[in-house]
Amino acid sequence: MIPTIKDIGEIKLLNRLKKFMRSGQIDDDVAEIKSIKKDLLINTDLLVEEIHFSEKISNAQDIGWKSISTNVSDLICSGSEKMTSFSVGLVLPPNTNLKWVESLYEGMNQAIQEFGGEIIGGDCSSGAIKIISITAIGEKNEPRLHRGHAIPGDYLVSTGSHGLSKLGLALLKSEKLPSEVQLNSQLIERAIQAHKRPYPAIKALRALKATKPEGTSWRAAGTDSSDGLLESIRGICTSSNCQAIIDRASLPKDPDWPKHSNWNEWCLNGGEDYQLVLCLPKQWAEALSQEYKLAKIIGFIQKGEPNIFWDNLEEINMNSSVLYRHF
Repeated sequence: MIPTIKDIGEIKLLNRLKKFMRSGQIDDDVAEIKSIKKDLLINTDLLVEEIHFSEKISNAQDIGWKSISTNVSDLICSGSEKMTSFSVGLVLPPNTNLKWVESLYEGMNQAIQEFGGEIIGGDCSSGAIKIISITAIGEKNEPRLHRGHAIPGDYLVSTGSHGLSKLGLALLKSEKLPSEVQLNSQLIERAIQAHKRPYPAIKALRALKATKPEGTSWRAAGTDSSDGLLESIRGICTSSNCQAIIDRASLPKDPDWPKHSNWNEWCLNGGEDYQLVLCLPKQWAEALSQEYKLAKIIGFIQKGEPNIFWDNLEEINMNSSVLYRHF
């Protein structure tokens, strides 16, 4: 019989999880971070059972990967490409199988092997549902991407396709699609992978740094599209006090994305795509889109009260269909 958390208790559970951390790292009530003489960026994300993940469609390893990669994405969209450490907080029902917890950490470890850093400790407690809280720490680097750094004249750039995670979730839950179309097997596979194992835009960030035109400043605005493409653009407009104009013909969609206009909704508001959404000077935006093939110029920034418009100046209404609402 597989033991549960209740069977073994907190101390034995922590001893089982030590193998995922440096020796001695959780033998105290605090975590030690070696000085690196650099400014750090810190992010905390929560994943709540039946809101951000479900065991009906994702196994524990996938959930572990996702809990780390979502935090990595927040650091990447702030300009950090060097992850240093992760602190893990767990709320678990007492009847949780120990194997599930170990598999969760195996998934976390797989993501850490891919993106860097280490688990330095955390906390655990009993609760009615599973909750995973990750605090991620990374080095501050140039450019320090921020929602408030956009200025009129910037080009709006997406570093990848949007809507895939929403489609993946719908397929996994056998939900109704926006219209009846035949989806090819490659699109289905990419969509399910995008939902179960999201891959933060680390390659896009490196390309962004490599393509900065010589003699220009590091000023750039950015965020990730975890809450949806439109929501990420809205955040930039609000923080930078500006307007965005989006080219309807340039929406960042997968090459195999259905052509029916009903599918644009999932591209705009799907959420959990974890691409970078950037506002860059024209020359930098063009250099990035030429060098990094997944990057696409989708519009531009202009003066005005924060809002988003199509290129025909029709206002774009925000929709409530984003994958997960926080409240």
